[in-house]
Amino acid sequence: MTIHITSERDGKLRQRAVIESFDDLLVDVPVPFGGDGEAPDPHDYFDMSLGACKAITAQMYAKRKEWPLEGVSVTVTRDERDERRGVYRLDVAMTFHGIDDPEQQARLEEISHKCPIHRLMTSSTVEVTTHRVAAEHHAPAG
Repeated sequence: MTIHITSERDGKLRQRAVIESFDDLLVDVPVPFGGDGEAPDPHDYFDMSLGACKAITAQMYAKRKEWPLEGVSVTVTRDERDERRGVYRLDVAMTFHGIDDPEQQARLEEISHKCPIHRLMTSSTVEVTTHRVAAEHHAPAG
């Protein structure tokens, strides 16, 4: 899977993310940081991926168990005040609609901790390699 990121406009910070066969996504930063605030910022996508992965994992488990789960609501709240010191906190509140059994609800919450993004964020070493690539120069049309 390759994601292509391109600056959206001259002098602005908004970026366009292109992922094969999906609608493009926009990424921006809030106005106080020099952006237009017209799209989620990178932290938003990071946090969103955790919430969505937890919901999907719970739904998949409930479906496999044939539990009456009708849907999942997730609220992710970030506390980034210590991020520069290496601590980024995410509080995830989950509601399991259609499940009244407290044991099933507890099991769905427990299973959500095993979603791939939760594991990636909490127990993996992520290695990032960044390198420059020369800009392609195109001859003017005409």
